[in-house]
Amino acid sequence: MNPSTHGGAPAAPRIEGFTHHRVPVADGVRLSAAVGGDPSGTPVVLLHGFPQTGLMWRHVAAALAADHTVIVPDLRGYGASDKPAEAADGQTYAKRTMAADVVALARALGHERFALAGHDRGALVAIRAGLDHPDAVTHLASLDVLPTLDMWDVLRGTGAAVGFHLYLMAQPPGLPERMIAADPDGFFGHFLDLWAKDPGAIPADVRAAYLTACREAVPSIVADFRASSFADVEHDAADRAAGRRLRMPVTVLQQDWGTALGFDAVGLWRAWAPDLVHRTVPCGHFMAEESPATVTEAIRALLLR
Repeated sequence: MNPSTHGGAPAAPRIEGFTHHRVPVADGVRLSAAVGGDPSGTPVVLLHGFPQTGLMWRHVAAALAADHTVIVPDLRGYGASDKPAEAADGQTYAKRTMAADVVALARALGHERFALAGHDRGALVAIRAGLDHPDAVTHLASLDVLPTLDMWDVLRGTGAAVGFHLYLMAQPPGLPERMIAADPDGFFGHFLDLWAKDPGAIPADVRAAYLTACREAVPSIVADFRASSFADVEHDAADRAAGRRLRMPVTVLQQDWGTALGFDAVGLWRAWAPDLVHRTVPCGHFMAEESPATVTEAIRALLLR
C-alpha cells in the first residue's frame, strides 16, 4: 500500500505500484480503477465484494501484476466510482448494468477480451458478465458466493438469518437507507468483524477506508442489494429457462457453508458452469485478504485452462 501523506495526514491506502484512473463507462457514469502490472501480459479484471472496495485485492493484484495487466475497479455505487441515483425501473444497479460497466471499462483501457475474478457482490457481476458477454470474458473466478437465483433458493428457515441484510436491503426505498444511515459504521463493521476468521487480515487503515467508503454510499449499496431481489432474479431465471450457461472455464472458491445450510454447492454451480473447478477454502469470507496466496494460485491455474 502507498504510505504517502498529504498535509501531514495519512493518505488513504492504495494498491502499491498501480495508477488510478477515472473512466467513463455509460450514461455519464465513471468508474475508478487501479491499473498496473505487465502491459504485455494478458488482462485480468478483479471485482470487489461487500462491504469493501477494490482495495481488497491489494495482495492478489500485486502478485498477478508480475506477468499480467491487472485492472481493479470500484463497482458503480462503491468506493470512488460514481453513484447514480436508483431509477424507478430497478435497472441502475442490476448486475447486467454493472457487468456492462466492466466490459466498457476494459474496452476503454484497450482490452476486448479479459479474465474476470469477483468476490461476493463482484462475483455476481462477474457471473452476469460471463453470461451476457461470453466473447469478452475468457476465464471466470468466483469467490464465496452462489449465483443470485440459487442464493435465494437456499436461504430458508432459521438458516436464512445469516442473510438478514439481504432481506433488509430488499425493502422498498426509504426504510433500509434510513436504518443503515443511523449507524453505518456499526452496520458495515458488523460484517467485517463477523465474516473474517483472521481479523488481522484487514488492518486498521484498510478497515477505516472500507467504512468511510460505505458511509458515503449507503443509498447506492442498498440499491445494489435491492436489485438482487428483483431485476437480477428475473435475469437469472430467464437465462436458466433458456439453458444459457457460462461457456468459459470457471473456478469457484467457497467456504464450506453449503454443509451448514444443507445444499450441494458443486451441483448448483455445475448447472451454470460445465467447465468447473470448485474448491473449499479453509478461511473466512474475505479470501483475497485472509488467504491471498491460495486465491492467486487458483487464478493462475484457471488462466492455464
